[in-house]
Amino acid sequence: MLQKVILGALFIALGQGQFQGPPRPAGRILEPPVPVLCAQRTIHERVNGKGYFYSWKDPRTATVEEDWLGGRNYCRQRCMDLVSLETSTENEFIKRRIVEGRGMIGYRVVSQGNVKYIWTSGRLCDFKGCSRPDLQPLNINGWFWTAELKKLPPTNNRAQNDWSETGGIKKPQPDNREFIQQNGAPENCLAILNNFYNDGVHWHDVACHHRKPFVCEDSESLLKYVRFTNPNLRV
Repeated sequence: MLQKVILGALFIALGQGQFQGPPRPAGRILEPPVPVLCAQRTIHERVNGKGYFYSWKDPRTATVEEDWLGGRNYCRQRCMDLVSLETSTENEFIKRRIVEGRGMIGYRVVSQGNVKYIWTSGRLCDFKGCSRPDLQPLNINGWFWTAELKKLPPTNNRAQNDWSETGGIKKPQPDNREFIQQNGAPENCLAILNNFYNDGVHWHDVACHHRKPFVCEDSESLLKYVRFTNPNLRV
């Protein structure tokens, strides 16, 4: 419980836009759920009782890409969050949906080929409080599924994660390429890239300001909160 409280405080800070990149509107924060949107949320598929939303399959978001925080906030307003891939089964399931890559225009389903990439809730701890010994070194031990407040396995434990073996500078992921190669923003957010470097469908670290399609999954904690505070609303 104490660990969750500590992590919760850390990720409140994380949600307040503590990353570099092109200028963003002032005051961006991790937004709370909106009860009406939770009740009206679109669920494209249910697996083991959990609902999933694919941004490329909805006519309202089929042509919309968000930065990492924008994707999280779209999901959170609807009692969901960016997808966390805590098991190999869920990881492979989401990868299959990316490869299928079907979308909608209006009410007409169209083939759009493969989805090139998506955001997940994965994030590197990169703000005040991340100097804890158990997170060091950060590039190995500092990655979290922010939606679940759970640490990822160490990045050098290749059997327990799905980081790609290559990228833009031909190094295993995460490689912080944009920061190292271009003196740009640090690559502190976790995306799935679909054979972008002829490497198959795998995880990559990407600068958080880039815009991508995204996958939302039901957040039990947000759903419980909205149900408790809105007992007459069917969510």
